[in-house]
Order: sequence, then C-alpha cells, then structure tokens
Amino acid sequence: MTSVKNIHSLRQRLAHLRASWSVSGFQSLLTFYVEVLPKLMQVERCSIFLKERGGDLLLSRYGTEIEQNVIEAPLEGSVVGRVMATGASVIENDLHSKSGYHLEADEQTGFDSVNTLCIPITKTANEEILGVIQLLNTLDKKPFNDDHKKELQEIAEYLSISLESIILNEQILDLAKDLDGEVARLEFDSVRKGDFIAESPAMREVLDLVIILRDTPVNVLIHGENGTGKELVAKMIHENAGKEGRPFVPVNCACLPEALVESEFFGHEKGAFTGADKRRKGRFEEASGGTLFLDEIGEMPLLVQPKFLRAIQEQEGTRLGSSEIIPYDVRIISATNRNLAENVEKGDFREDLFFRLFSVDIEMPPLRKRREDILPLALSFLKKTNQKFKKNISGFSPDLLALLEEYPWPGNVRQLLKEVERLVALTKDDLLMQIETCSRELRAFADSNYVGEKRARNDDYSLPDQVKSLEKRLIHKAMKQAGGNKTQAAKLLDITRQGLLKKIKRYQLAL
Repeated sequence: MTSVKNIHSLRQRLAHLRASWSVSGFQSLLTFYVEVLPKLMQVERCSIFLKERGGDLLLSRYGTEIEQNVIEAPLEGSVVGRVMATGASVIENDLHSKSGYHLEADEQTGFDSVNTLCIPITKTANEEILGVIQLLNTLDKKPFNDDHKKELQEIAEYLSISLESIILNEQILDLAKDLDGEVARLEFDSVRKGDFIAESPAMREVLDLVIILRDTPVNVLIHGENGTGKELVAKMIHENAGKEGRPFVPVNCACLPEALVESEFFGHEKGAFTGADKRRKGRFEEASGGTLFLDEIGEMPLLVQPKFLRAIQEQEGTRLGSSEIIPYDVRIISATNRNLAENVEKGDFREDLFFRLFSVDIEMPPLRKRREDILPLALSFLKKTNQKFKKNISGFSPDLLALLEEYPWPGNVRQLLKEVERLVALTKDDLLMQIETCSRELRAFADSNYVGEKRARNDDYSLPDQVKSLEKRLIHKAMKQAGGNKTQAAKLLDITRQGLLKKIKRYQLAL
C-alpha cells in the first residue's frame, strides 16, 4: 500500500509541475512585442514566426491584427522561410512587384505588403535559429534600410532569451506529460488484479474510477452485463482502500430464499425460528470494518428492503429474535445487470433504497465494446489455462485470432475464458489452436461471417483467393454496419451500389 500511495503522490506532484509551468506568461510577452514593435519602429505591422516542432512550417500566432488566426509560412517560397534557412536578415522594398507567399498571406490578412524587414531570432548559446521577426509596410511608409535592420537585430537578441525560455518550458511540459503517462501505468499496475486487462479506453476509465475510489469509503454501484467482471472490480476497490486484512463479504442476492434473506443479512439468536439451533452473525456484522458486496442487488425481495435501508442509513440493525441494536461499520458495493431506475418505476425496487444504496456508479462495458482487450485477455487466459491443465499449447492461429476479435461475446469475459479452456483442452501440446476446435457458437459465427475462411490448402498463398476471402468479409461487415442497406454499405466500401450488387451475386452471398 505504501508504493501505491507513493505513486499517487508522484502524480500529484507532476500535476502541480504542469500547472505551474504555464505558457500564458510567455504568450503575453510575445503579444507585447508584437504590439510595441510597430510603435517603436514606426511601422504598420509586425509578426513573430516560430518553426513548427518536427515540421516544415513557420507558424505565426503573434501578429498585428491577425487575432486568433495562425499564419503558416512555408520554408520554401517565402521571405521568412529564406531567413530561417540562411540565418541572414532580408530587406525587400518591392514585394508588390514579386511573386511569393506574401501574396497568399495578404489575402488572409487583408494587408497590402510592399516593404518588409525580416530578422532571424538566434539562440545565444549555439546560434540555432528559433524563428523570425517580420516587419511590414505599405506604400504609405518609407522603405526599410540598414539602420532599421540594426535596431531590430538588437531587439531580436532580447527576444531570443524569451523564446529560449518558451522552448525550455515546452520541453519540461512534455517531460512531465511523459512521466505522468508512465506513472499512470504504474498506478494502473498497482491496482490491477489477476486477469483484469485495461488496454481499451473504456476499461481505462473504469481503472481511473477504481484509483479514485480506493481511498474514499463511499458506497458504489457497479452495473453491467453478466460476465463483465463486476465482482473483480469490487474486490479491487476494496483491496486498495485503507488497511489490509479487512473483510470482503460477498452475497449473491439472487441465490437467497426469500424466507432466509433477513436472517442472512442481519443474523439471528438461538431459537429465533424453527431450525435456529445456535446464534449466528449476519453479513453486516461479518463485514464490519470492511466491504459488503451485494451481487445482483436488483433481485433483493421487497419484503426485506425497508430493514436493509435502515441498516445502510443508520449503520445499525438487530438480529432476529433480539432487540439489541448492533452498530455496523460497513462499506456497501453493489452490482447488478438490471436497470435499477426502471425497477424503481415498476415498483420492484424501493426508491428510497435506490438513492441510499450508492453515491458513485461504475458502468462495466461489455467485451464487444472493448475489443482492444480481447487478445490480451485471451493470451492471459491461455497462460493461466496451460498451467491449470499442465499443458503447453503454443498459441492461437491467425484465423482464430481474427475470429476472437470479431465475435460479439454475449457472455463477455466469462465466455471468453470458457472458450479458451475448451481450446486448450482439445489441442495437442506444441500446436496452435484452430477454429475447428471452437464451440458450436463460434464456428457458426465464423461460417456466417467468413472469418478465418478455410483455404484449399494450408500453404495456399494465392493472391486471388486471399482477395476473394477479404472482399467477402468486408462486404458482410459493411452490410451488417449499414443494417442491410446496400446503398449505405456501398458507401462504406467506397464502391458503387452496382459494383456491390455484382460482388454479392458473384460470391453468392446470403445477406
């Protein structure tokens, strides 16, 4: 737990660093130069161009009357580009008679450039060129001369100091961002448990919530389809909050007979009812100091919900057959695959309990909406199952991997684990698992979706056959995405509707 706290503290320090190194002050300084230089040099316009990092453009975000627009000057074909490339100052007093990028810039700004003076902004240490200062006049102003150039060069020396600070600032921000990403990965690893894979953005959001909730004893509701890992997330929240050794008590509300629900949660005294031959603590007492995990909370009988509400609200209750009030110190984490709000509207779940049951809810995405996690999960299950069955299966065939990624997995992670166990059990050691040993459901999906279509020979590298197989798969996916609309599917495939109809007929596709 100490390492987790250290990681959390490091992330906070990085956040403070990124906040303190704000570029707004430097932007204000450059804006100040742009505003003052025209007055100081008695010119009409001034722009400061900086080279795009890693690119071939000179960008000016700071210029007279360009407001929030950005002027992009190419390194080739522009006066400022020539200055940037050569490091030599340039005076041009007849721009109106020459072709070049300045004509395009004038169209953007509405200015008629005639005279220009461009000075490179150079690093004091190694003479690296950081950018260019450009002054502009129309015919109404006198041409630029060497005196103007000398004066602007002196100003550019001072400006270079500011720009070097900006570059240092950006490098520090980039470094802080990279470090923050690395620390985030460490933090994810510190809370991740077992086969909990979070490569997809959806699961990253779940892990973010786990990290936030681990130190806050707030009640939580986890909702999602069966097999998405709700209990695993509940354990992660519990195990990464506070001290170790606290109880985690899971109860499946759907498996409790209605007559025994009250006794299960609140306990009973000896002789409280027929068969109560000894005193027994309830789940609330057993979970004292820890977490009570209520799986399938939507299945809780209405009869026991009022007493359950009081236990949560007042953190106390009584055993059956006793009037003694027992205090509870319990965090409630609930899970359901139902829409509890709809259950409340139907009268199947008490509204007051619904609002007291949780303060934060977590949505567990189904596996079909986190496809980035499918292959990492499958590989993790393969390793685990190899150890469990004492086998040495080499891995998944390419066709099988394609099938695993495309299959919708109605049973979610639980179904994927079951499928991998089946494949490992039916495959000989040192071989790759194949589609042929998949369950009936996956084989049927593969046949109807042309996934991993079996080639005439295992070593068939015929390009026409490969193209045919790929086209059939893409047509099927496009038709499915378009809801059977051939015109829309043709657009997705970037072909004509007539071309799509010909391919459907040629391949005899049953869509």
